[in-house]
Amino acid sequence: MKTFIVAILLLGTHLFGASQVVHLDKKYKNSKKCRACHMHIVREWRESWHAKSHYKNDEFFKRSVDFTAKKKRMSKNRVKVMCAKCHNPRLEVTNIGEDYDIIASVGLDKGGKVDKALQSDTIKEGINCLVCHNIDKIHENAPQTVRGMDRVEWTKNGWMTGPLGDARSPYHKTQHRDFFDKDPNKLCFVCHAYSHSIDGKLTIASLQKEYKGNQKCVECHMGPKHKGVAATLPIENAQPKPRMVRTHKFFGGHKKEMLKDALKLKLAKARNKLKVTLKNPQPHNIPTGCASRSLLIEAKFYKGTKLLDTKMVELTQKFKRKRGRASIPHTAIEASQNLSIPAKGSKTFLIPLVEGSNNVEVNIYYRLVNDEVRNLLKLKESRWSERFFITSGRVNL
Repeated sequence: MKTFIVAILLLGTHLFGASQVVHLDKKYKNSKKCRACHMHIVREWRESWHAKSHYKNDEFFKRSVDFTAKKKRMSKNRVKVMCAKCHNPRLEVTNIGEDYDIIASVGLDKGGKVDKALQSDTIKEGINCLVCHNIDKIHENAPQTVRGMDRVEWTKNGWMTGPLGDARSPYHKTQHRDFFDKDPNKLCFVCHAYSHSIDGKLTIASLQKEYKGNQKCVECHMGPKHKGVAATLPIENAQPKPRMVRTHKFFGGHKKEMLKDALKLKLAKARNKLKVTLKNPQPHNIPTGCASRSLLIEAKFYKGTKLLDTKMVELTQKFKRKRGRASIPHTAIEASQNLSIPAKGSKTFLIPLVEGSNNVEVNIYYRLVNDEVRNLLKLKESRWSERFFITSGRVNL
């Protein structure tokens, strides 16, 4: 037994294959240190999902990791490290091999390098200030499977990057980078480009490939520029320097205001069918990003003002793992047709009419997770079953 344990411990010396992130001094480890000068930005960021990307702060992420570990017979820590490429890019352990699961299975990982890295205060805030504003270079031509921290190079300790060429601070050095202002999509696509199953064989999201036009992601997801300040330091005439800034709330599909009128609806009668056309003026598909999201077409058929029947059509992808069992996207080996409405495009769906009806009302809703995945992960929070209204229309038959 002693020989086995020694062998396993020695095995741990070559489990870590990728370079580590740049070490951060304590004064740069979390957003509390940024509040002194950027309190308003930190306050906005705390409302964002970037601030909740850590395993303990997001029910969907946590249960997805647990599900993946169980179905793929991997340790939870190994799955966490794999997902950390985007969810926790400052994690000091960037890669571990299959051999780590042997160590974990006999409890020898407790208090080890991986375990300590995953418990570090540095990563508990998920995607915080010290992720985006510590990026020095982006390798945009890297293969699709290379994501998150593996697509970037970090700045030196104490250096911050951003959109302002004249920014100065007594607390850290500041440098301008084009990917914050001229081409911010490069920064977004570090993580929000492609997603693959845990074995890398199945593409489950292709946001960068589907993207159309020259619109900047930040124009919607960080809102229009407005007058404000980037820092509250009195650096111009004993006052903070006025700037044109954007919000750091990072609006997305979880915000109702982002979804209202995101799609255009056209209704018509086609013989004995209702013709529902959804047009997408956005630069990316809807839904996009997380492959288990869905659109709902709710058709209410009336005779005058009397409701005769309601029909519901769900537009979503379904995933299967071995032996045809239902799966979440990351553990899947095959997927059904992608029914998303394409960027700058449209799709038409036909719904059988209800006999006796002479008018119909159609409502379009958005859901963060379809029923199948929500049930597989046993999600409890109400947001995962909530329907977010997009648009509606009515037509006489």
